[in-house]
Amino acid sequence: MAHSLARTCLQEIAVTDAQRPRPRRHASAVIEGLGTWVPPRVVTNEELARRLDTSDQWVRTRTGITERRFADPGVSTMDLSTEAGARAIKSAGGGECDAVIVGTTTPDRMLPGTAPEVASRLGLPNVAAFDVQAVCTGFVYALANAAGLIAAGVAGRVLVIGADVLTPFINPEDRGTAVIFGDGAGAVVVRAGQPDEPGAVGPVDLGSDGENWALINVPAGGSRAPTARDNPPRDDFYLYMDGREVYRHAIPRMVASSQKVLDEAGWSVGDIDRFVGHQANARILDAVGDRLGIPADRRVMNLDRYGNTAAATIPLALADAGLSVNQRVLITAFGGGLTWGSTVFTWPDLTSA
Repeated sequence: MAHSLARTCLQEIAVTDAQRPRPRRHASAVIEGLGTWVPPRVVTNEELARRLDTSDQWVRTRTGITERRFADPGVSTMDLSTEAGARAIKSAGGGECDAVIVGTTTPDRMLPGTAPEVASRLGLPNVAAFDVQAVCTGFVYALANAAGLIAAGVAGRVLVIGADVLTPFINPEDRGTAVIFGDGAGAVVVRAGQPDEPGAVGPVDLGSDGENWALINVPAGGSRAPTARDNPPRDDFYLYMDGREVYRHAIPRMVASSQKVLDEAGWSVGDIDRFVGHQANARILDAVGDRLGIPADRRVMNLDRYGNTAAATIPLALADAGLSVNQRVLITAFGGGLTWGSTVFTWPDLTSA
């Protein structure tokens, strides 16, 4: 994968600590840049159907997906994150950042985190850098963390990345997951600003339900079942998902979370110009939109081309949403943990990269 943009970004934004502006306390996080990156390899339903008991029609009818992107062997979450991050910084006009947050459930290694290496590759030395693990809600959680750093005066500008390379963790023989997931990355730059500016992140709602952790999980690889000690079965290193139960939990959680941030922002459903939900399944997105009362023409869907890219889906969908300045946007996500989260903002004047 080419990293020419990332290298150019490194040369443009490398700065000393003394050059970084002092953050302001109690400021709002304002979106000022958006960048995305997906692997070039396209995997169609027809290709998967040749080795699975499925068909293009079956997959499209049940998920809404027609193709997805697969990272080549050796291409990691850090690689995708670096490229998307460089593009987001370019979209924001260049410049330095005080922190890098990567929302991912597929870090390059168990430790250290992915974010410090991403920061280094982007020419951001000595900045705060850490990962957030909330599976498909990772981008919303990471964005909330960035808003908190800015409000606390710890950072004046933060690069927020949602990225996952899930395909190595998907059982290629499991029709229930093999047709759903793809790889990708998306990022935004947020800066300190005023709450009434276009791009200002509004109320945020985050939640979890650990009692249902088993509905989406990878059984092995952590401290409970490490590779060398317990020698768990190979299938335990693949993602397991109970699709029917996930569907049952996702819809009411996303609806309630969305309604909460709308109420806190003082917005009605009719105020929403674009609804950007986690791109997991077309049926889930339609059900959430229907329950909220958001018309179909205001719902953003691009999962037909990318599948479920976990933490990357929302920034990828924002890039494809055709947004105009001052349009009101609602984002919401649901993922393993179980976790969920939502927020609202008006769209700023920017061009994604």
